[in-house]
Amino acid sequence: MPDQRPDQRPDQPDQQPDQLQKARFEQDGFVIVPDFLDARLVAAARSRFEKLFAGEFETGIQPDEWNWREGRDSDLLTRQICNAWKSDQTIASIVLGSELGRICAGLRGWPGARINQDNVIWKPPGTKALGFHQDESYQNWIVPSEMITCWITLDDTAVEQGTIEYVRGSHRWHLAGPIQQFHAPDDPLHDLRAAASVADARIDIVPIVVKAGTAVFHHGRTWHGSRPNTGSGVRRSVVAHCMSSDATFHPINTSPVYSRYKRADDCQMDESFFPILWHNSGHRTPSLSG
Repeated sequence: MPDQRPDQRPDQPDQQPDQLQKARFEQDGFVIVPDFLDARLVAAARSRFEKLFAGEFETGIQPDEWNWREGRDSDLLTRQICNAWKSDQTIASIVLGSELGRICAGLRGWPGARINQDNVIWKPPGTKALGFHQDESYQNWIVPSEMITCWITLDDTAVEQGTIEYVRGSHRWHLAGPIQQFHAPDDPLHDLRAAASVADARIDIVPIVVKAGTAVFHHGRTWHGSRPNTGSGVRRSVVAHCMSSDATFHPINTSPVYSRYKRADDCQMDESFFPILWHNSGHRTPSLSG
């Protein structure tokens, strides 16, 4: 099964209405939604990156994970912060949006969607790869252990920038475990090849080459990752990982980070920490108003 790397252009972006989005999502495991953010919000989000990674948190609250710090970590590593929505109001306005939640719930067939976590990803020129993986491999601490992800680019993307890449149709493969090396692997496709072998499937990789403000929604089992940024431009993105509004904590399995928000003897999720973005009943976590 040779690795497939097609031309530098992905499929044409998908358009509304929702039924066309869902058909493409169910077929490919991802769907492209152009013009998801307007230019004003894209520019506002870009302006927050240097402050966030310098530790200047607008709300005074640190994010749950701060994976790259200047002076501590190599400049060759892709920079990542998780749950910046707790630290920055601009990021919060993007990843906690009701329309984002509505689309996520609709694509996965859930009654509603709540935030699981966000990622702020900064990939300057020269930074290394992120290993190809499935998001649901890391979700055994929730019930049901299902996820959908909305990846939003803040820069026009190109293959040489190390844009995100999806393996078309891989959401129908088995669920694999966490990959051997997530950050800066020598071979970002190592675990993907093993999974494709088990599935007896061809690897069909689609690099996402789109304009700033474009969103891509992908299934929690869709294999994806990114190669090194060998170009001259920076790649910045904001990512919202969502779960069902009905999700609860697993009674036994724990997350080393996110299970800290589980109350003793109670598997229900507190909306203060896992707010509901949209629900078909009309409910939205009240603290998100405005």
